[in-house]
Amino acid sequence: MKSADLRQKSDDELKGELIGLRKEAFNLRFQRATGQLENTARVGQVRRDIARIKTILTEKRKAS
Repeated sequence: MKSADLRQKSDDELKGELIGLRKEAFNLRFQRATGQLENTARVGQVRRDIARIKTILTEKRKAS
């Protein structure tokens, strides 16, 4: 997920993406705990995407 693409989205769209990514992160943690996780790199990708969205939301709040 590119930050330039995220900056073009509205706050509501970003919040929706954030909720979806948090759910995915929960499911990935659960899969890792039960030994069913196949793509271990996805955990890091989701964490970075969450941080990226939170950063952009903070920047937008401070700009207005």
